[in-house]
Order: sequence, then C-alpha cells, then structure tokens
Amino acid sequence: MSDVIARCRLLAEATEEPGFITRTFLSAPMHQVHDHLRGWMEQAGMRVSTDDAGNLRGVYSALSAEAPRFFIGSHLDTVPRAGAFDGILGVVLGVALVERLERRRLPFAIEVIGFSEEEGVRFGVPFIGSRAFIGDVDNELLARIAGPISAFGLDPNRISEARAGGDSLGYLEFHIEQGPVLESLGLSLGVVEAISGQSRLDVLLEGKANHAGTTPMHLRRDALAGAAEWIGVVEREAREVPGAVATVGRAAVSPGAGNVIPGSVAASLDVRHVDDAVRRDLVARLLRCGEQIAKARCLTVSWAQRLDQPAVAMDSTLTQMLESAVAHRGHPVHRMASGAGHDAMIVARQMPAAMLFLRSPGGISHHPDETVLAEDVAAALDVGMRLLEQLEQRHA
Repeated sequence: MSDVIARCRLLAEATEEPGFITRTFLSAPMHQVHDHLRGWMEQAGMRVSTDDAGNLRGVYSALSAEAPRFFIGSHLDTVPRAGAFDGILGVVLGVALVERLERRRLPFAIEVIGFSEEEGVRFGVPFIGSRAFIGDVDNELLARIAGPISAFGLDPNRISEARAGGDSLGYLEFHIEQGPVLESLGLSLGVVEAISGQSRLDVLLEGKANHAGTTPMHLRRDALAGAAEWIGVVEREAREVPGAVATVGRAAVSPGAGNVIPGSVAASLDVRHVDDAVRRDLVARLLRCGEQIAKARCLTVSWAQRLDQPAVAMDSTLTQMLESAVAHRGHPVHRMASGAGHDAMIVARQMPAAMLFLRSPGGISHHPDETVLAEDVAAALDVGMRLLEQLEQRHA
C-alpha cells in the first residue's frame, strides 16, 4: 500500500510547472510518467506499448493467446496545480494488482491502461484517450491534436489502432471519490452505480451601464443585481431536488468599474443529476426563473448550451460482482453516484464498466492537498483481487 502511494507521489514530480502538479495531454513530462510505469509494468511481467493516442498499455498475458481481456485503467493527465492521486491512482493500483498475481496466469488477459487525456485542459476537449480507445475520434478532433501526437513521437494517422478489440470482458476504474460523502459516512470504499449527466450553459444578463452616483435606484437596469438574485434562485431550486447539484462558477461583470452600474454579466451554469429527465427539467426551471427576474428588472437574458452529457449507468453484472467483492472482504457496501465525469463513462459505451471509489480525506481533489489513506488503498487492492478471483471462477 505504501508502494502505491509512494509511486503516485513519484509520478507527481513529472510536471510542467515546478512546485506544482500540472501535466496536460502529451506534454513533455508525460514521457517521465510513461518511463516509470513502463518499468513497473515490465517487472510485473507485462508487455508494454504506447498507442498512437498516447495511451500507455500494459498487457499481462492469459493462459492462452485466444483468451478475452479485462481492462483496468484511469488517466495520467492532470488539471493545473492538481493533486497526486486523481486518475493516476487507478493506473498504479492496476499495476499493483498484476504484481500480486506473482506471475500466475488467469483464463483472461489483464490490460492496465493509462489514458493520455481525461481532463480536457490542453484543448478544451476531455476524454481524448478513452475516446480513441472506443474509436470515437473524428477528423476535426484529430486535426487539433495531430501536432502534439507527432511531437510525442507517435503517428496520428494510426490513431484508429488504439481502439480496443471485441474480446473484452469489461473495464474497472479505481478512483478517489473527489468529494466528502465516503468520509462523512466513515467508509473506505464506494461502489459507483452511475455517473451523473451534466448540463453546462453560458448565460448572459444584459441591462444598462450608467453612472453609479447619478442614477436613482428605481431607474436602474443593474445586470449584476439581477444575476445575484438569479444565482440565489439557482442554489435554492437545486436544494429542493434530491441528488441535484447546480453551480454558477463563473461571472464576468462589464464594464467592471466600482462607480458604474453593471451593464452585463456573463455567467456559467453547471447542473448535474443521475436522472437526465430530472436534470433537464431543473435546467429549464432555472432558465424560466432567469427570464422572470430579467423581466421584472427590465433586463434581457439569453443562453447557449455548451454540454448536454447524458448520465451513464455502470454495468449491472460487473457492479454486482464488485459489491460482492467489497462484502467478501469485510467492508460495508455503499452504492453511490459520481457527480464528476470519468473515463469509465466513455468506455461504458463499448464494454461493461464498473467503478470503485476510494475515500478522499477532507473531500479534497484537484488541489495539492489531495491525498488518500493507506488503509483505503489496501482495501481497494483486496477488493480488486477478489473481483479477479470471481472473474477467474466464471471463465475457468
């Protein structure tokens, strides 16, 4: 367990920004990450390659060459000034599971995959690695990323070869929760049953900029005051919907002077829920509220949808097996939804997928203080081994 944590911290030293953990899609420090992981994979008896999307792939062979394959993976990139465990922990845990086999072969192969990009930092497009893995990279995206792929020493014209074969048993992703739920319950692990759908919109409220000292209050068309009222409604309405979260995380005020009434506010809206109908209904209600507030204040409001990502359920059979493994190892079984997106939601479009969350101390993620507990890592490894045993019994 200490080896897993130490390895994650070692990989965190591969960064574009000294003193912080910043590692974007196929940036130069990714070579260091690949070198370390390649060494550990090869020591564990794995055959290692890098596909032309930049995904690092270590294959632990089965008893026979014709055997199906079980995938374990997560991503190797980070957000700017990140923590040491988001994404990378799932890859290092996959390697650790293969090491625990001590060269014993199974009736299926295991492939540990480190996806090249999940966060979407470098190009504003998330899940490039896992999209290539399922064959979902179109010509427009390929044109945007071809340069970095070539600079990394790969061939963008062969990116289609990154696609997984059709002999897949499924995909397992270990990941820190990135939230406070497991810690609040005193639990080490959580079984993910679904990944929430997401709506992201840009919302623009427009009024009239004017002099702050000479314009009476009843004659103002203050866009910021209207935005503030609407943001309060967003919070209040989301609290009334079980399982929903809604966030206005960005607001740009114009003209932005202390002695000028704000003429416009450009804001973001992020709404998530595991039920797409509930999510879309909440979005529609929030936009209607925005229209009502704008009308009452003599403002105008407009919006543009930037993302409508459907919720993704994890595979029921694989999830039940994961629950059984958690219970078998003596841990309480807690099902939960993921409010954040993960590679598993992309991979689930092609093969059965499951996720196991590890507790995030303090609920902290995407921050240098992000960490993980040794006992939780040990629990995850035990559960992972039990899941491999179950798969072995099924496919013996």
